[in-house]
Amino acid sequence: MIQLGQYAPPTHTIAHLSDTHYLGGKRPLYGKLDTDRTLARALEQLERSGTNPSAIVITGDLADLGEPDAYQRLRDELQPVADRMGSKIIWVIGNHDERGPYSAALFGGEHGGPAPDAPQDRIYDIDGLRIIALDSSVPGYHHGELTYEQLSWLEEVLSVPAAHGTLLALHHPPLPSPIEIMAIIELQEQDRFAEVIRDTDVRGILAGHLHYSTSGIFAGIPVSVASATCYTIDASAPPETLLGVDGGQSINLVNLYGDSHTRTVTHSIVPIGDFTQVAGFSGVFLDKLASMTPDERREAFSSKTSEFSVAEADSSR
Repeated sequence: MIQLGQYAPPTHTIAHLSDTHYLGGKRPLYGKLDTDRTLARALEQLERSGTNPSAIVITGDLADLGEPDAYQRLRDELQPVADRMGSKIIWVIGNHDERGPYSAALFGGEHGGPAPDAPQDRIYDIDGLRIIALDSSVPGYHHGELTYEQLSWLEEVLSVPAAHGTLLALHHPPLPSPIEIMAIIELQEQDRFAEVIRDTDVRGILAGHLHYSTSGIFAGIPVSVASATCYTIDASAPPETLLGVDGGQSINLVNLYGDSHTRTVTHSIVPIGDFTQVAGFSGVFLDKLASMTPDERREAFSSKTSEFSVAEADSSR
């Protein structure tokens, strides 16, 4: 594809999903939510787009109760789609997951990985981009922690920069939440985490847990939280309440541009669903733009008096 703007195409595109909350036996979540259907719709959209991400990162709460067959079903549904797109699946553990079943179903037979009862921290090399999956879960609890041992290990890993920098993926985001009750189960002792990652090659942090999309800065590093695919938390609900709704589910597309020095990263929220098209451009028009010089292209597409703009205005009347 011809470069139409100032930025060359991204070096890496990552699909970021979170909080699938599958139950064993394909039982509906809370007796009413078809978690499989929503994820299937998200994957259909992703595959239909032709994006073909280098990796699919799912930031935790894969299974609602840590049931072995829930993990297996999730893997069976996601792996064929990932294979067709040429995408590496990066699993991240969350507070609803259980380390033993998670490890056995998703990493059974893996050599050199962490023990089933140990923190499930793993490193992936995606064409020079290092993605580190961190286990912020605390067995038996819903809040998050990173132990001193985990942070020492992370500090050692980050002492050697990667060719295209590093993305960290963990379940509990190191961000405050406007939904105050979520603070009870947030990531603990975030200051220690900040000390380890500040001034390293970490270009972004991907997280989940909150069930709504949000973003912020932590230790000078952008943080992006993907909404859940199962159900979402209404961030506009009255204060001191927690309201889960069947709506607003989405996934994120993460694009990384340049190298670890320019550090340009974008996070685009993609709502899950089929919506009525009200405007758009045909491939013929885009091909015509691509055949122009940069100055001609800007005049055709930017000028309010160009033939294209006048035609578009007429169609809106």
